[in-house]
Amino acid sequence: MEAGEKFPAFVLQDENGDTFDSKTLAGKRYVIYFYPRDNTGGCTREAVAFSENKDAFDALGIPVIGVSKDSVASHRKFIDSKGLKIKLLSDPDHKLLEEAGAWGTKIMYGKETTGTIRSTFIVGADGKVEAAWKKVKVDGHVDKVLEKVKSL
Repeated sequence: MEAGEKFPAFVLQDENGDTFDSKTLAGKRYVIYFYPRDNTGGCTREAVAFSENKDAFDALGIPVIGVSKDSVASHRKFIDSKGLKIKLLSDPDHKLLEEAGAWGTKIMYGKETTGTIRSTFIVGADGKVEAAWKKVKVDGHVDKVLEKVKSL
């Protein structure tokens, strides 16, 4: 996905097992980020950073949503164990991950593998991508996303 492209519609389960339909975001700008796995180093730092900045995003009216292929139960444990304040969605079949371009071949520990490519998107009120980050480096990333949201 690139800036200007229509972000795909989706219906996934959240950390509580409730259905989350992207239609509820219609007419709103939001941040959606894709990460490889709950309770791992970089993914935890990223989720904690988004949670620590939730008030700043909320003040701008911007929901923040994390997506991984982890299960609903895994998301619930991740939120509870780390005190996260953001919504996490489960995409076990990696359908949305693929549609968003956040699934593919990557190098991990020197080996080629297929999986989640850490990515973040700001989606505008019109449903189109306003900003995209791919192959995200975690440290300092949330600050960049917040700055970009403020500039829109």
